[in-house]
Amino acid sequence: MEPVGPLILTEDGALLDDLLRLCAAAGARAQVRHGPPDRDRWESAPLVIVGDDAAARLRGSGRRRGVVLVSRAPESPELWRHAVEVGADHALVLPDGEKWLVDRIADVAEGAGCPALTVGVLGGSGGAGASTLACALALTSARAGRRTLLVDADPLGGGLDVMLGAEEAEGLRWPAFAGSRGRVGGGALEEALPALHGLRVLSWDRGEPVPVPSQAVRAVLAAARRGGGSVVVDLPRHADDNASEALAQLDLALLVVPATLPAVAAAGRTAAAVRPVLRDLRAVVRPARRDRSGCVPDGAEVARLLGLPYAGELPHDPGLPAAQDTGRPPGHDPRGPLARFGTAFWQQLVPGPDGATS
Repeated sequence: MEPVGPLILTEDGALLDDLLRLCAAAGARAQVRHGPPDRDRWESAPLVIVGDDAAARLRGSGRRRGVVLVSRAPESPELWRHAVEVGADHALVLPDGEKWLVDRIADVAEGAGCPALTVGVLGGSGGAGASTLACALALTSARAGRRTLLVDADPLGGGLDVMLGAEEAEGLRWPAFAGSRGRVGGGALEEALPALHGLRVLSWDRGEPVPVPSQAVRAVLAAARRGGGSVVVDLPRHADDNASEALAQLDLALLVVPATLPAVAAAGRTAAAVRPVLRDLRAVVRPARRDRSGCVPDGAEVARLLGLPYAGELPHDPGLPAAQDTGRPPGHDPRGPLARFGTAFWQQLVPGPDGATS
């Protein structure tokens, strides 16, 4: 089936050639009209690209979202006046605006709608259990019927595909995307990744370290988000440009904090480092064993000390080591403590039947 494309309105032959070339680059087939469009076509097109030459003929066509005014002439006050007259969301000049327009057309071709709810998981201290929680959240999201991607953003970790028991699964790992600079297709990305336990996973391989530029991280994570559903990102504790790119894509992040004073102190430093980038950071507290005094810091108190909202207690799963020895990932048992935590988390975050997105 031919991907849906934009409606192009222009009688400028040179501009039309440029726009058709950009549609081809985005994998979309355009509808072209030389005169004013009929009402149904105007209202139903996912994107309308109006040549500056056609602006005057479109007065009175009705206001709608998703209109872009395009010109090949240098930017001028007249261009912006025409944009206002046709109710355009954007006005741009070619060739300077070509990249933006190709990305917008490609979004239409992929049927881009609501972006994925993107949740990051970050260890407040070493060995906090962030990767375990990330895997459990991804599995419970997929089990609820959502499209789910699990992204390993920590090149120094052991690899989430290993934790999922599928390090030999076919599909691309991060090094394959090291050369990505521009837009990455969301559908193509998903199809290229290993499919494990009802979800897709982007992990690192066990070869020689390959630097992945921050531009590639940005492009890949943006593509992951475009397909909707859920994206779970296992974040590194070290701060660098790639970590900042990952943090900037998140809707919220969970900081996993063992309930010990040293861990809380370390988590405080971690929280201070990421707060400038994150819009929503919440604490998940992992209970600690009682000390000689019999005291264990309460999870809500740990969150209060950190100045963060309390997202709950990460339960201990006594069967986890044995399960991982046999290739079963965290959260594999729907009745287990990690799966129950994940199910409750998604239901609270995305209310609906079984926590499914609407």
